[in-house]
Amino acid sequence: MQRIDGTARSALTDGSLVAGVLSGTSADGIDVALARPRLDGPPDARRVVGLESVGGSTEPFDPELAQRVHRILDGSATPSLAEVAVLHRDLGRAFGEAARRVADRADAGPLALVASHGQTVFHHDGDPEVGRVTLQLGDGDAVAEAAGCAAASDFRARDCAAGGEGAPLVALVDDVLFSGAPRPLAILNLGGIANWTLLREGRPVLAADAGPAGALLDGLARRLLDASFDRDGASAAAGQPDLARVEEEMGHPFLARPWPKTTGRDTFDAAWVDRWVARTAGTSREDQLATGVRFVARAAARSLAAELQAGEAVHVAVAGGGAHNAALMAALRAEVEAELQANGAGAGAKFAGLSASDRYGVPVDLREAWAFCVLGIRLALGEPSTSPTATGALAGRVLGKWSPAPVA
Repeated sequence: MQRIDGTARSALTDGSLVAGVLSGTSADGIDVALARPRLDGPPDARRVVGLESVGGSTEPFDPELAQRVHRILDGSATPSLAEVAVLHRDLGRAFGEAARRVADRADAGPLALVASHGQTVFHHDGDPEVGRVTLQLGDGDAVAEAAGCAAASDFRARDCAAGGEGAPLVALVDDVLFSGAPRPLAILNLGGIANWTLLREGRPVLAADAGPAGALLDGLARRLLDASFDRDGASAAAGQPDLARVEEEMGHPFLARPWPKTTGRDTFDAAWVDRWVARTAGTSREDQLATGVRFVARAAARSLAAELQAGEAVHVAVAGGGAHNAALMAALRAEVEAELQANGAGAGAKFAGLSASDRYGVPVDLREAWAFCVLGIRLALGEPSTSPTATGALAGRVLGKWSPAPVA
């Protein structure tokens, strides 16, 4: 444990109400999870060992604010420094207000802490000329003022400063969220980017981004269906994937990098989706979506297979918005099974089944928000989170920045 200001430590007890707030790379809403921590250990060295769910929801963005965010994420505008500063403030207010609204509706008492991931607007992709750097907007002080309680924010920056990838941070707390699940357990989050956590009994956690998920599939839906996403994967399910194109796209250099690794919209951006559409032109929109689904599934499955060992019977749990896409879930089952039967990486491992993370008590739409609840609690307690095998960061670092509660 590291020493931390008593104001932070005293903000939390076993009965405290904590909110985890997240806007992912798809920027399609503000996920808010409410929980109460289960703490263990002596008063000066407590640690979080579990969460009791209180509820949660996805709150809509104000349309004008969402438009400003998407202009940056899609690369359709180069904002001025003034615009970035104002968006930083306004997103912080929006995250704090969303947490307070959800807490008020739950009527579960006052909030003690909001742990806000922020909105990622830049994340390195391993480019040695850039180095490991990340930027999330959503000022923690604005979160605290809007929510009326203490706030924890900016978790990724310290991981990068300590030599880590800065992602996937959820892997650092999955042992807490999935404490009762079987091992080995591979947890796949399907947000804008697909990422894996691999939990084995008595061994360090492993983690990595696998490639695009919603960044591709939602991008295709916007271009081909004039919709924000392909609901339930219905259009993709009606098409036939071009498997030769899928395997050709597997040549993307990011996919060949070893774990741990991370990526984002700076690689798999709107221009990349446009090039994908151009390369698959001449086929039906259903076939194009089916090809995209199969690519996402194959990239994820091959990434996992590379880390598995002969004799392991791995359970796969899926969380994130992509878990609602029936076509994608079916493709994942097929691709994971195929990769584990293939000669090469993962050969000899066994597939013990795939299910939504709800099976293990972790809501598919709130896993990441729950994860930031844990990271915020750890910051308040001074409990380290970093793991060299998960993100590559030096061990023993406490992640996040603290904004005290407003005083009347």
